[in-house]
Amino acid sequence: MDLHEGAANGHCEGVLDLSRRNLNSLSLVNISEERKRDTKQLCLSFNRLASLPGSVCMFYNLEFLDISNNGLSVICEDITRLTKLRTLISKNNRLDEFSLPKEFGSLPLEVLNLSGNRFEEMPAQFLKLQRLQSLSLGGNRLQSIPAEIENLTSLELLYLGGNLITSIPPELANLPYLSYLVLCDNRIQGVPPQLTRLHSLRSLSLHNNLLTYLPREILSLVHLQELSLRGNPLVVRFVKEMTYDPPSLLELAGRTIKSRNVPYSPCDMPCHLLHYLDLASKCPNPKCAGVYFDSCVRHIKFVDFCGKYRLPLMHYLCSPECTSPCSSNPQSDAESEDEISVPADRLQKVLLG
Repeated sequence: MDLHEGAANGHCEGVLDLSRRNLNSLSLVNISEERKRDTKQLCLSFNRLASLPGSVCMFYNLEFLDISNNGLSVICEDITRLTKLRTLISKNNRLDEFSLPKEFGSLPLEVLNLSGNRFEEMPAQFLKLQRLQSLSLGGNRLQSIPAEIENLTSLELLYLGGNLITSIPPELANLPYLSYLVLCDNRIQGVPPQLTRLHSLRSLSLHNNLLTYLPREILSLVHLQELSLRGNPLVVRFVKEMTYDPPSLLELAGRTIKSRNVPYSPCDMPCHLLHYLDLASKCPNPKCAGVYFDSCVRHIKFVDFCGKYRLPLMHYLCSPECTSPCSSNPQSDAESEDEISVPADRLQKVLLG
């Protein structure tokens, strides 16, 4: 989900990689003025920097800065002098809402990743980053999403997984370009119907929350391609309710006759048994030759793509084995021709496990 973070890898022109140097300060004595001017990407991750050194502003053309995994508790005021900074990555530090300079919101940031820190609320400075396209605050201690999130009108990705959030503000629906919304591993109990105004939304991750229902309006998200719901009460209850009554001896006999094409005639059995055999329904699984009569599995058809399940149709199958939810094949045996007729741009993935 981290946009552009790979840009600082390697040793190419314009990149200065000072990661894993055991640094507790940033000395520029051995760095030429030309190098300071030409450096656009600076990586200081995996050091021992307790605060962002003010000397970082000497790289005045800097566009990318990675200061992750340092134990940082303060970002200095001097960072606001980096007027070309587009990407700031500061994962796995000790930052909170009091760690940032007052004018942090004046930066021209497009990508901000502060996952794995100690934020209990979203700083007001973040809500002034008008150019921000990607905001990641996963693995913090956030308890809510401020209504002012709607000010980030350029936002395309919002990652808030692994926090303590209990609700989704309706104002989130006012982000016209939001395509990826990750709210997994929180304490969210409901989804506001206003989210259907997110016409650009392609992926919505809500797994491991406290959801007991979804609004019907969610079906109007026509561009939604992925909806993750596993680990919610609504999914657990749904799976438990998918019961299967074992077939009777009469049905087992009828299934054997029909599936093995055992020949029979009116002379072989009473009329009521002949009528019963005529009621056989073929299992919709194209790779199953089975039939069913009264006993069937009311089941959602899962199609397995490396552990991700697509949920297009309700099926009545002859037995639980026909669902094949853990098939090692690229597509499970339960895939039917019905799926091919669904336009690809409307096919929605629902991840349940």
